[in-house]
Amino acid sequence: MQRMAAPESIECLYDEHAQALFAFLLSFTREEADTRDLIQEIFVKIARQPDLLAGVATPRAYLLRLAHNLAVDLIRRRSARTRRAESAATDSVGLFARAADPDENTFADALSIAMRDLPEDQRAVVHLKLWEGMTFESIAGVLDLPLNTAASRYRYGIDKLRHLLRPIYEELK
Repeated sequence: MQRMAAPESIECLYDEHAQALFAFLLSFTREEADTRDLIQEIFVKIARQPDLLAGVATPRAYLLRLAHNLAVDLIRRRSARTRRAESAATDSVGLFARAADPDENTFADALSIAMRDLPEDQRAVVHLKLWEGMTFESIAGVLDLPLNTAASRYRYGIDKLRHLLRPIYEELK
């Protein structure tokens, strides 16, 4: 029988990191149901193998790395369902809560769409840098990349976002 982690430790871990994991995974899966499944998979794995976090200096970085690996696995499994994934990409899955200001909503929608247009490797780095506030060193550790690669993917991603968002920015000015 597998040893289970103490429920209160899993609960604290979930409360502290689930929202960040959800936002990060949603940028990959583009589907809320898949994102929720992956989060459940992460915490079930930790509950079954509580020693996974033993000696981990930064639990969030470890969880984000685990989330990234699971998301990549999911995307690979999806390759047989390419048409369905392409139609899902056109659905409006927003990263942002709706605001009272219509211009802010317009920009948030455009940013969500632009983020989906980034290559996966750039999208992961940009998300971790902008929404998680992680350093390039931390991002490199989470995604198992050289530091310079993380920095260059961020730079390329930001350049592409600027290019994609320039028309909407000019329109809202």
